[in-house]
Amino acid sequence: MKSTVFNFDGSSWKGTDGKIFSELKADLVICFGSKSMISAPNFFEKLRSQFDCSQIALASTSGEIINSNVQSNTAVAVAMQFEKTSIKTASSNISTCSNSKEAGAKLLSQLPQDDLCYVMILSDGALVNGSDLVDGLNSSLKSKILMTGGLAGDGTEFVSTLTGLNNNAEKGLIVAVGFYGNSLIVKDGSEAGWEIFGVEKTVTKSEANKVYELDHQNCLDMYKRYLGEAASKLPSAALNFPLSVLIPGNSKTVVRTILGVSEDEKSMTFAGNIPEGSIVRFMKTNFNSLIDAAAISAEKTIQNHKKAPDFALLVSCVGRKIVLGARTQEEVDAVNHIFNGKTPMLGFYSYGEIAPLVNEKDTALHNQTMTITTFYEI
Repeated sequence: MKSTVFNFDGSSWKGTDGKIFSELKADLVICFGSKSMISAPNFFEKLRSQFDCSQIALASTSGEIINSNVQSNTAVAVAMQFEKTSIKTASSNISTCSNSKEAGAKLLSQLPQDDLCYVMILSDGALVNGSDLVDGLNSSLKSKILMTGGLAGDGTEFVSTLTGLNNNAEKGLIVAVGFYGNSLIVKDGSEAGWEIFGVEKTVTKSEANKVYELDHQNCLDMYKRYLGEAASKLPSAALNFPLSVLIPGNSKTVVRTILGVSEDEKSMTFAGNIPEGSIVRFMKTNFNSLIDAAAISAEKTIQNHKKAPDFALLVSCVGRKIVLGARTQEEVDAVNHIFNGKTPMLGFYSYGEIAPLVNEKDTALHNQTMTITTFYEI
């Protein structure tokens, strides 16, 4: 397997190792860029003309990652060439489905599952309910296949996002890239690094991603009491205080970012569903722990492997980027250090990360994590 990462300079793509695409043959190109960049006139035409391959997937971002660099308002890409692995792709638009769960099921029904070893998911991050999407994805798999990926971003605007497959990026699209054969080893790691405080609470009233009551008390009032003086800065302060959530039926927790609060409804809206009966605990920022978690994610993907990965896909949450601020670069540096600077890396800041729960095969929606997927072809 060969992978080369590229930066877009506004007119052409240039490899960070000095290569130009004409020197390479690619089976798959993945492109991440700001919404304004990838929606610019003729952007896809320029991409396709310089990356002459059969499969091209795109997603808008809240920041781009290329090797050890964190960028904003740019476009980056990786060209991947395989020796023994084949690629098939599928897409589904939420506008043609009754809900996000149906969209996920419809998407994977288009991919043959014989010899399928891994699926990469790039989804619209504004119109699609990520929790319902992964429920649909899980329901469509005949066996437990590793799936990772993320929800497209829109900077910090949270208005609309774009994804694309072999065409101009559009709203509402969900893309699946299937990898086939027995020569590809794919490993994943997903860690958060937030610090838990307070006692456990049970969600006693909620609807999808909106929570009204914890332990039969109003959740917003309770949340404000826990935040103390920081409550005056809601909703922006909520990014520093996500929730740890244990969903009924799961043995591991996920992190849920708070997207907004409603004083009228006395409710809190999260970037992922929180069903009634879930056990939650409040969390707070620990900058060093967030950065250490990125390194731990990377370490998990190289266990039992003597050589550096052929490629690493990084999907980190926009909430981490906002909270870390000027220290955002440090989490990517931490990952690059684990790989000894020898692995081409590409990624983006997202509206949600897709990966299994720790030690479990079912895919889940995560918030506020650094999720890493590494690839080895043997």
